Amino acid sequence: MADRNAGRAAAKAATVFFGSSKVARPSAEATLPGKLRRILQRLDLAALCQKDRVPIKMHLGGGLGYTTIHPVFVRTLVQAIQDAGGRPFVVDGYFGTIESAAQRGYTAETLGCPIVAAGGVYDSHLVTKKVRYRTLRQLEIFGAIWDAPCLVNFSHVKGHGDCAYGGACKNLAMGCVHGRTRGALHALEGGLEWDAEACVFCGRCVEACDRGAIEIDKAKRELDINFHDCRFCRHCVVACPQKALTMSDRTHFRHFHEGMALATKTILGSFDPRRVLHINLLTNITMICDCWGLSCPSIVPDIGVMASHDIVALETASLDAIEAENFIPGTLFRGWKLGEGGHLLEKIFGKDPYEQVRALERRGLGTSRYTLTEVQ
Repeated sequence: MADRNAGRAAAKAATVFFGSSKVARPSAEATLPGKLRRILQRLDLAALCQKDRVPIKMHLGGGLGYTTIHPVFVRTLVQAIQDAGGRPFVVDGYFGTIESAAQRGYTAETLGCPIVAAGGVYDSHLVTKKVRYRTLRQLEIFGAIWDAPCLVNFSHVKGHGDCAYGGACKNLAMGCVHGRTRGALHALEGGLEWDAEACVFCGRCVEACDRGAIEIDKAKRELDINFHDCRFCRHCVVACPQKALTMSDRTHFRHFHEGMALATKTILGSFDPRRVLHINLLTNITMICDCWGLSCPSIVPDIGVMASHDIVALETASLDAIEAENFIPGTLFRGWKLGEGGHLLEKIFGKDPYEQVRALERRGLGTSRYTLTEVQ
């Protein structure tokens, strides 16, 4: 891969280990799980584990989704942690997710370790931390994460309508907190303002939106904007004859990035940085998040796996690897087309995914400068 550090703030580059999904020969060790095993051997897992219990934070998906992290990769990680003297367990947010995990192949038998709910059986084991960012005032963090002495953050990379990209940051910021906090984070979204008094409910805005992001209810005199699908193209603003829709801030979605960065910083603040490892799996990269409970085609070919102690470097390297020229035509939902933007995910969602990286870096969580060390 080309050097992507040009123009990024001068700082000591972080190391990001990379294993490519390309297979050079018909050998199990030449495949991606084998490369993940060798990456883990390059890392000092014994210093991370220190014979403690080691939570592996994952998103286990739901519904009919089948593109989450394959159990083979999880078992490879579990075995490496056990070999380093740690006692691993896989953890995700709600107990309901754990109850249905077996439907997607996640069991103690297939993974080689227990699977637990981060908030306990009643999703009530919570630690409240006060914060201050716009309307966000507190974070309710699941106790099994906060109480842990160390952490492995194992994430599946994919697109996301609200923030363009979901990886290591989203796995922590949205996956380690209660639904009330998720709602508060999503409440930071916006950028389009609706004047209910001026609106005549003609439906021109609905017709102008090629993403189906606007719904109106004439009977209730309500208009709803789904910012997950909105790409801030302003077509609805232009189409409205009453000027009832205005764009208050073209970059308003960035407040969601800032909120996630703040949540990530708060969660990681409970750990010694040397005892945290972030791993991103770049396979089955779909246009939407696994939380939808469904799967859709990969928008680019499989890339591989990356690991680093630096979350900012890891997220930057992952984004750099998703290149627009590798886009697979026909993989977007019907009616969706690539728009303007520098990154492929920005072309899809109209939102710059690197804003998430910049928000993390502003919070002092690492550096966007990295050295990619490929492990064959």
